[in-house]
Amino acid sequence: MTDFARTRALFEIPEGVIYLDGNSLGPLPVAAKKRVADMLSEEWGKHLIKGWNVSGWMAQPRRVGDRIGKLIGAPEGTVVMGDTLSIKVYQALAAALDLNPDRKVVLSDSGNFPSDLYMAQGLIGSLGRGLELKVVEPEEVEAAIDETVAVLMVTEVDYRTGRLHDMKALTQKAHAAGALAVWDLAHSAGALPVDVYGADADFAVGCTYKYLNGGPGAPAFIYVAPKHAETARPALSGWLGHEAPFAFDLDYRAGQGIDRMRVGTPPVIALTVLDAALDAWEGVSMLDVRAASIGLCDLFIREVEGRCPGLELATTRHGHQRGSQVSFRHPQGYAIMQALIARGVIGDFRAPDAIRFGFTPLYIGEKEVLGAVAILESIMKDGLWDRPEYHRKAAVT
Repeated sequence: MTDFARTRALFEIPEGVIYLDGNSLGPLPVAAKKRVADMLSEEWGKHLIKGWNVSGWMAQPRRVGDRIGKLIGAPEGTVVMGDTLSIKVYQALAAALDLNPDRKVVLSDSGNFPSDLYMAQGLIGSLGRGLELKVVEPEEVEAAIDETVAVLMVTEVDYRTGRLHDMKALTQKAHAAGALAVWDLAHSAGALPVDVYGADADFAVGCTYKYLNGGPGAPAFIYVAPKHAETARPALSGWLGHEAPFAFDLDYRAGQGIDRMRVGTPPVIALTVLDAALDAWEGVSMLDVRAASIGLCDLFIREVEGRCPGLELATTRHGHQRGSQVSFRHPQGYAIMQALIARGVIGDFRAPDAIRFGFTPLYIGEKEVLGAVAILESIMKDGLWDRPEYHRKAAVT
């Protein structure tokens, strides 16, 4: 059994704060501070540019990628780190379209994160091959998979509602129809058991600053199925995806396997933070995390519905059909969330009307859930959200 009392001690949560926003940005891992300080002083400070060789900086993207691979069911050597999630979406989708050149439709759903759709729109516009982005409602995805679809591109967990797609079933349907499947694991990796290899996903991408606690702007990852490792064409042919980067050839030759999905210089400091954060997963069972997450979400839903009748549940009640988050709707959702944050309960708001809460058993338990509901109840009962300062929109919601 996973010892969640042990894992809670691995994170810095400010005194008096109930942190229910790890689905947007995970808290600071305690170990990261010393790890980064050592990297700065002992590696960069003492070795200077020699650190690329002496300290193994150049190998970081593959080594850290393999650690994440263990959390998403990816074989060793199939995951690499670097760049942002939007860039990795672009890479995966471009490669998938190149592998299926006779089809014209990229199928996604309205619950996908907008940036994924933006990247698809931009890529399609640049390619100019008569490609089309088809966006359907989440519950219509399966029925929309047909012989016109080149690539199915969906996020496993809906960022607003927490709705969970069936990766294996949809991938099988896509393959049966002659399409490829690209999965965004931004709200899955570190939140629930994932098996990209077992589900036969063609590509998967994800960020690391949410449930993996890699810090603001932490680098993203990309998975390429072994069957595509040597044939996937890297649309972003950066120098570190080259077969021999330090030969400085004028012509690009794709590297071997997952290395071809590398683009630019690795963000060594950020990868050091992420590497330290991943230590928290040692000895942790994702099945235990999933069971605890479902229990915490169920408790929160029950308590909020019983004590805050003005809020409308936007998330499914069925634990196995959602990720590790719960959303409620209210016309004044933004102001309600600001009132919560002012009282030490941190979640976030997603337009047009959703207040969203993430439940991460590594550092959240029943005590925090009940404490958050009590504060939410007082805010709703006494109308404490209706103050001018809570209605002023900040840059980040």
